[in-house]
Amino acid sequence: MREKRPVIALDFPSFEQVKAFLGLFPSDENLYVKVGMELYYAAGSEILTYIKDLGHSIFLDLKLHDIPNTVESAMRVLADIGVDMTNVHAAGGVEMMKAAKRGLGNAAKLIAVTQLTSTSEEQMREDQNIQSSLKESVLHYAQKTYEAGLDGVVCSAQEASAIKQETADDFICLTPGIRPQGAAVGDQKRVVSPADAYSIGSDYIVVGRPITQAEDPVKAYQAVYKEWNQL
Repeated sequence: MREKRPVIALDFPSFEQVKAFLGLFPSDENLYVKVGMELYYAAGSEILTYIKDLGHSIFLDLKLHDIPNTVESAMRVLADIGVDMTNVHAAGGVEMMKAAKRGLGNAAKLIAVTQLTSTSEEQMREDQNIQSSLKESVLHYAQKTYEAGLDGVVCSAQEASAIKQETADDFICLTPGIRPQGAAVGDQKRVVSPADAYSIGSDYIVVGRPITQAEDPVKAYQAVYKEWNQL
């Protein structure tokens, strides 16, 4: 089932900046936000409690990748925090992903990163020594994630349709690298617009700088929301 709310990437370096940003929105606006490594390492679990107390949903984007026992133990900790979704790297393998699922249980949705949307096919071949196509690599990781029993993957919207064909219709495709028409691409390589993501079949979209760095973040969010929901 497609999530109606765009996920806002809170890519801020401090707790105070998050408070200021979230304070721009009406108190009854239930947002879905992404807390990544920068913010989590700067503010710790306190930031998650603060966001949940405001009534917002959280995707905790820490991309865990370690031995199965370590990841399972870490997921047990995250299960008690109350986030709505979190993730691991599919490159950690099926056993690691299964361990992550055991640790997290049903406390939150668990998805896996296939290939980062900042990675080009040339970089994948040169840096990772994966000599298949980028699409083949993404589909392979998605199939292994499905085999491990996770809820879905992080992928480019360009790959969402093919992933669902290889897994299941309800297998989540969360897609970063979303840029409204005319927005700067930045460090992303594989980007699409919210409207394109809707048409392709993304279940969640993640939008950061086009909202957080906009002159009017609330207005920018509303524009992305309307485009994502075809309003």
